[in-house]
Amino acid sequence: MKSSKDSLRYRPFQKLTELLDGQALPAAKNGVCPSPECPKSLGEERAAPGYDETLLFQEAMKDVVPIERTVGDPETPKCPPPWRNAKDSEGEVVTSLQDLVNHGRGFVVSDTPEYMEGTGYGVHRGMAARLHRGDFSIQDHLDLHGLVVEDAKEVFDDFLKRSILLSKRALLVIHGRGLSSSERPVLKTKVKEWLTSGLWRKWIVAFASARACDGGAGATYILLRRNPATKRQRKR
Repeated sequence: MKSSKDSLRYRPFQKLTELLDGQALPAAKNGVCPSPECPKSLGEERAAPGYDETLLFQEAMKDVVPIERTVGDPETPKCPPPWRNAKDSEGEVVTSLQDLVNHGRGFVVSDTPEYMEGTGYGVHRGMAARLHRGDFSIQDHLDLHGLVVEDAKEVFDDFLKRSILLSKRALLVIHGRGLSSSERPVLKTKVKEWLTSGLWRKWIVAFASARACDGGAGATYILLRRNPATKRQRKR
């Protein structure tokens, strides 16, 4: 007979527990399910003699080939040190020198001591660089080769007067490099003097040594104003 204490307890799953206990399957022994409802493959696998998960894993992975990893050698730098390319660099320098001597390639006039440039009143210095770079199309040219200074000055003055009257602004004057002169190039020095002083100074926007294709340091580009600089511009 149940005690009054047991009768007062509320057990809603009591009947469910009894039902399950009556239909429970017997416990598996040695990892083998005794019930005929268990999958045959699982029963056979579990019942296999000497069953071992490690051995099964190794059996399953026996055909797997590990991926090779390329590990860089920390002692070997990715880029070769400069001294390893010394021969290549030497070859490039020799080739560049040969191109310079034979064909003039790689020669930059503005990087030489013979280069000259200048600007007129109130003109930014960058205008001379633009002139040397070839930003202005040459409209006329004058060759002073073989002339003495007096004759060269007369021809030069006539050339600039005619250019102004014809509204030609971008000019080229060839004077030579003066390599045969004992000290400094005579005509080249005089051309610079005529452009920076006297009558023509107020007409000059800029001047600069020509590019190699137009005579290099042996010629000068000249850019003229449309109108001469005013007194106010000259005072500035």
